[in-house]
Amino acid sequence: MNLALEIFRALADATRLRIMALLQSMELSVGELAQVLGQSQPRVSRHVKILCDAGLAERRKEGSWVFVALGDGALVAPVLAAFEAWVTRESDHWTVADAARLAAVRADRAAAANAWFEANAGQWDAIRSLHVAESEVEAAMKRVLGDSPIGQLIDIGTGTGRMLELFGPQAAQSLGIDRSSEMLRLARAKLAERGLERTELRQADLYALPMADGAADAAILHHVLHFAQQPGAAIAEAARVLDRGGRLLIADFAPHDREELRARDAHTRLGFSDEQVIGWFEAAGLAPARIETLEGSALTVKLWLGRKLGAGQDDIDQKVKAA
Repeated sequence: MNLALEIFRALADATRLRIMALLQSMELSVGELAQVLGQSQPRVSRHVKILCDAGLAERRKEGSWVFVALGDGALVAPVLAAFEAWVTRESDHWTVADAARLAAVRADRAAAANAWFEANAGQWDAIRSLHVAESEVEAAMKRVLGDSPIGQLIDIGTGTGRMLELFGPQAAQSLGIDRSSEMLRLARAKLAERGLERTELRQADLYALPMADGAADAAILHHVLHFAQQPGAAIAEAARVLDRGGRLLIADFAPHDREELRARDAHTRLGFSDEQVIGWFEAAGLAPARIETLEGSALTVKLWLGRKLGAGQDDIDQKVKAA
């Protein structure tokens, strides 16, 4: 009863109800919440604290930014179900305004990332190599995926096509997707030069992959997730296109405090913890199969391998191996 009272007290404010509705759509920084709500950051922070104290939201600090997400699923689910049950046929003016401002936040994020991609497309491979020795990352990825035939491969956020170049020879068919037409132009030139004929490139969004459910045997997110506005949604979409027993391999950074990467290189997230990625895996129906750590001088690269549940138990190794 005390928990119920605390939850209802936390929700007894129009602004906090709006915040819950916004967080249902995506994680947002406190500054972005203030932008959407049209309120000051200190005022929004106070509302966020009340929701967090009630377990309805959680804060996560990344550098100088604080991101806010929905709280524990078991606690939040009944609240969201009540929202859906009580929603009226016609949205009120706050809902309409918040949706429009949220769309603007999404557009601002996407524009910043796309502008950087377009400006740096020709140097993309070189910039990746500055973070950690790319040869070491690629060798570890080959080791994790192995050298057996892959079947259908999808490289999500393919950039200049390096992952297709690396794993394409193992695949019966390969698909690389990217939002940047300039990146795809460079990838097409590179892959044609390598003679990779069983490879297709398409302009698409990582949240809406142009592939049917269960059509892929392996998916790769190579240094892509830190640009994603909604990493959990990107992982869930990758899981959707995987067949039973299919594998998702993520290569990205461990948590770090290199704030300049956000300002200079449009990184939305400053790395990910094992707990975050494993949580997203489990929510997407993936069993964590392997984790590797590649220490660097400035940044640490992590490899996370997940396998789509539903195959026989003999086909799934659910033990996490740390190296």
